[in-house]
Amino acid sequence: QWCDERFDFQATFLLCLAKHVPNIYSAEMDPLLEKQEEMVQAAILYPLECYLFGEDPDTFLEKLQQSGTSQLCGKVFKGGETTYSCRDCAVDPTCVLCMDCFQNSIHKNHRYKMHSSTGGGFCDCGDTEAWKEGPFCTKHEPGASGSAKENSECQLNEEAMEPSRRVFPSVIKYIVDMLIWEEEKELPPELTISREKVDSYYCVLFNDEHHSYDHVIYSLQRALGCELGEAQLHTTAIDKEGRRAVKAGHYNSCQEAKEEIKRYSENVSQRPLHVEVLHADVMAHQKFALRLGSWLNKLMSYSSDFRQIFCQICLKEEAGSENPCFISRLMLWDAKLHKGARKVLHELIFSSFFMEMEYKKLFAVEFVKYYKMLQKEYISDDHDRALSVTALSVQMFTVPTLARHLIEEQNVITTITETLLEVLPEYLDKNDKFNFQGYSQDKLNRVYAVIYDLRYVLVSKPTLWTDHLRERFLDGFVSFLRILTCMQGMEEIKRQIGQHIEVDPDWEAAIAIQMQLKNILLMFQEWCACDEELLLRAYRECHKAVMRCSTNGRSREKTVFHLCGHTLESRPYRVSADPVSIHLPLSRTLAGLHVRLSKTGAISRLHEFVPPEEFQVELLVEYPLRCLVLVAQVAAEMWRRNGLSLISQVFYYQDVKCREEMYDKDIIMLQIGASLMDPNQFLLLILQRYELADAFKKLKPTKDQDLIKQCNVLIEEMLQILIYVVGERYVPGVSNVTKEDVIMREIVHLLCIEPMAHSAITKSLPENENNETGLENVIDKVATFKKPGVSGHGVYELKDECLKEFNMFFYHYTKTQHSKAEHTQKKRRKQENRDEALPPPPPPDFSPAFSNVVRILNCDVMMHILRTILQRAVELETHLWTEAMIQMVLHLLSLGILEEKQQLQKSPEEEVTFDFYHKATRMGSSALNAVNVLMLLEKLKRVPQLEAQKDTVIWILQMFDTVKRLREKSSLTTVAATSGPEASRGDE
Repeated sequence: QWCDERFDFQATFLLCLAKHVPNIYSAEMDPLLEKQEEMVQAAILYPLECYLFGEDPDTFLEKLQQSGTSQLCGKVFKGGETTYSCRDCAVDPTCVLCMDCFQNSIHKNHRYKMHSSTGGGFCDCGDTEAWKEGPFCTKHEPGASGSAKENSECQLNEEAMEPSRRVFPSVIKYIVDMLIWEEEKELPPELTISREKVDSYYCVLFNDEHHSYDHVIYSLQRALGCELGEAQLHTTAIDKEGRRAVKAGHYNSCQEAKEEIKRYSENVSQRPLHVEVLHADVMAHQKFALRLGSWLNKLMSYSSDFRQIFCQICLKEEAGSENPCFISRLMLWDAKLHKGARKVLHELIFSSFFMEMEYKKLFAVEFVKYYKMLQKEYISDDHDRALSVTALSVQMFTVPTLARHLIEEQNVITTITETLLEVLPEYLDKNDKFNFQGYSQDKLNRVYAVIYDLRYVLVSKPTLWTDHLRERFLDGFVSFLRILTCMQGMEEIKRQIGQHIEVDPDWEAAIAIQMQLKNILLMFQEWCACDEELLLRAYRECHKAVMRCSTNGRSREKTVFHLCGHTLESRPYRVSADPVSIHLPLSRTLAGLHVRLSKTGAISRLHEFVPPEEFQVELLVEYPLRCLVLVAQVAAEMWRRNGLSLISQVFYYQDVKCREEMYDKDIIMLQIGASLMDPNQFLLLILQRYELADAFKKLKPTKDQDLIKQCNVLIEEMLQILIYVVGERYVPGVSNVTKEDVIMREIVHLLCIEPMAHSAITKSLPENENNETGLENVIDKVATFKKPGVSGHGVYELKDECLKEFNMFFYHYTKTQHSKAEHTQKKRRKQENRDEALPPPPPPDFSPAFSNVVRILNCDVMMHILRTILQRAVELETHLWTEAMIQMVLHLLSLGILEEKQQLQKSPEEEVTFDFYHKATRMGSSALNAVNVLMLLEKLKRVPQLEAQKDTVIWILQMFDTVKRLREKSSLTTVAATSGPEASRGDE
C-alpha cells in the first residue's frame, strides 16, 4: 500500500504506529529486547525503508557504501573514550581526533595530548578549519580508497530523493511531538485507534544529579518494598537511560507509588526524586520515537542528500503555527528530556547538521537565537553539562568562519555577555557589584559554561575587518565591560582592628571567576590590537568605564603633602582604614589596551579619542596602587586579624594562574602613571598610599618596636615596587621585546633558582588561550637537558651565557624563590673566584610611550628616599633600616647609573638629559642630607653589618666612575671640536 503514490503517507504512517507500537512495547517492566527489535523491524522499519529506498534496503545500502563516504569523520565520542589533540596543528585545544583517525594521520608524529572524553564530542578529522595542516587522515583524504571520490559521497538522483521528502516530515514530526508530549494519560488523537482504552500505567522514575546511587536504592526499597537486587537493577537502568518504569498497574496504585518514592527521597538538603505516572501507550510511543531517532541517525551516515533534506525539514516552521522550527522546539525542550532522549537528539544533530557546513551554519543561527533561554534552562537543570544541548556550542563557536558569521550577523558576543548578566543578578549587591558570599558551587560551575562560550568565540582572531564586524565586536566588548564593571571593586574588605574576624568570608568564587576570565581578557585585548581604529575606540570605552567606577562616591575633600619642595594634593584615603578590593579587571584591561597602543604606535592618536583633560592619570593609578599597598600591608602583618581568606586572595593575586591579569597589570598601570605624571608627584602619591609620608621626614622616632618593624617592611615593599616600575620592561609595548623574549626570561629566572624538570617549568609558566606556555619553542635557546641517572628525572640546566641575565629582583619571584636564587648565584660566583655582586642586567630601552618612567630614578623625591635610607645605615640607626632595604636601594642606584651609562653610550652628552650621576653627587638640601650618595656609599663599605653588600657597593662606585669618565670624555670631545687642533694638543 505504501508504494501507491496516491495514498496519504502521514495518515497511513501514524495509523501503522498506532496499531503496532503499543503492542511491541507492552512489556516495559521486563522487556524481551531482541523480540521487540525483531517486531519493530518487521512491522515498521522494513516497510518504511522499502518505501524510502524504492528497493530492497540491503541492496540499496550496499550501492551507497560502494560509492563512497563523507570526508568528515563525524564520530561522536562516548564518555571515557580516548581523544587526541595535536599541539602543533590544532587551531585550538577543542580540535580532537578519534583513535582511528589519529593513528592514520600525520599528527601521531607531532606533539600531542590525550584526553578522556566526557562524552558528546565529535571527531574533527576532515574539518579543514580545525587543523593548520594535516586535516585528513588517510581514510578520509579526498580520493583515498574507501573515501569519497575526490569531493563527496554519491549524490542521489531526484527520483531516489523524492520519497525521503514525504517520509522525513512525518517521521520528524512524530519524534518531536512525542518527545515534547506532556499529557500523562492521553495520546494525540491521530495515534488513538478505535479500541477500548486499557487502564495500564507505569510509575516512572527519572535520573538527576542531586541524589546519590545509594539514596535512590534506599528510596525504592522503602517505597516499593522491593528486594535490594531489584532496587539496584532499577537504579542502574535509570542512571544509564535517564528514566525507568519501576511499577506497573492501575493509575491509582502507580500514583501511590509515586508519592511514596517522593516521600522517602526527600530530606532537609535535597528535593524529592522526579517521578511521573505515564499511560502505557504514551510510554510506548515515546520509546519508539527514540528508536526512530536512532534509525534516522544511522540513515544520515548513508548520504549527504539525506542529511540535507533532513536539515531542511528540521529548520522549516509549521505552516500556520507560531511554534519555532522542529529542531528549535527540541532544543528548547532539551532540559525537560531524560538522558536517553537527549543522547539520541544530540547524536542526530551531530550526524546531520554538523556534517553539512551550510546547515551547521543555519543550526548555529537557531542556537544563538535561543541562546539565553537555553542557558537559563541549563543553569536550573539537574543534569551534567555533557548531557545538555548547550554543550554543542563548542562545535560551532570554535569554527573560525562560523564564529565570525555569528559575531557579525547574530551579535553572539553581546548575546553571551548579556546572558551572563542575566544569570548572575542574585550575586549583585546594592551597589551593582558582584558578591559571591554564600554562593552555590553547582550553579557557578554552570555559569562557567557561558564563560567558556565567550572563550570559544574569541579563539581565532580575524585577519580581515569589515565595518560591520568592527561595530558588532565593539558592541560585544562594551557589553563585556558591563560585566567587568560589576567586578571592579567587588567584595571590598576592611582591615580588622581589635578582635579577630569570626568567620572567614568566601573568596574562592571571585578568584575562580577571575581565573576563568583571565584568557578571555587577554583575547579581547588581542582582538582589539588587530585593528588600530578598533583599539582606540575600545580604549575610549574602557577608559569611560574606569572613570565612572573611579569617580562614584568620591570625597571632594583633599589632603596636602609636602616633601623636598614638592607638593601633592590628593583625596584622603588609607588602605589600613578604608575599604579596598583586590578585584580591578576594568583598570587592568585598560592597562592591557594601553601597552597595545604603545606597541602598535596608535598611542600617537590617543588624544583624538580621549582628550588629555579627561585622562586623569592619578585616578587611573589610584586603585591598582591601593591593591599593591594591601599586599605590602599583609606582608607587614597589619591584616592578620582578617584571617586566611585574605592570605589566600593575595597568594592567587600573584600566582601564575592569575598574575597576568591581576598583579602584572597593576605594575603596568603604575608604569603608565610614572610615564605620564610628574615624577615627584608620582613618588609623593606612592609614599602617601604606602602610609610612609612621615617615615621620610625628620620627625621624632617612635619607640614602639612593632610599629618600627611594620614601617620597615612597608619601606621594603615600596622599594621593591619602585624597582619593578623602573626595571620590569619585558612586556611587548612597554619595551620592544617579543613574547618569546618574555618566555625565555621567565625560564632563565626559574633555572637560576635550580635546574628543573620539564613539568616543573611548565607549571610555573602562564598558559595562553590554547593551554600552551610556549616553553618548547625557546627552551633549547637558554637551557641544556641533563638526562636522568639511575633514578630521578631529567632536568634542564641554564646555559652559562644566560647567567648574566639574572635579575635578583625579578618580579615573579616569591620571597622564598628570591632568597634561593640569590644564594645559588652568589655561591656560583664564589666558586668561580669572582666577587659576589649581583647587579641588574642592563634592561631593554622603554618604548617611546614609556620613556619618561626613568625620570622617577633621578627626581628629587627619589634621591631624598635613597639618601635617607643610606644615611640611617651609615649612622647605624639599627632600628630604622634593614639589610633587605639597603639591597633594594643599591639595586635602584644600579638601575639609575646603568640607565645613564646606556644613554651616554648611544647619544652625545648634550642630548642626554638623564642626569642620575649629577643628582647622586649633589648634596642634600636639608641638614639631614648634608652628604651626597657617593659619600654615603664610601661609608657604607665600612659598615660591618653590611659586609655581604660590599661587592655590590664597590661595583656601583666603579659604575659612577665609568659614567663620570664618559661625561668628561664627551665634554673634552666637545671642547676639542670647538677649539681647534692646538687647543687639543695643549690639553694632551
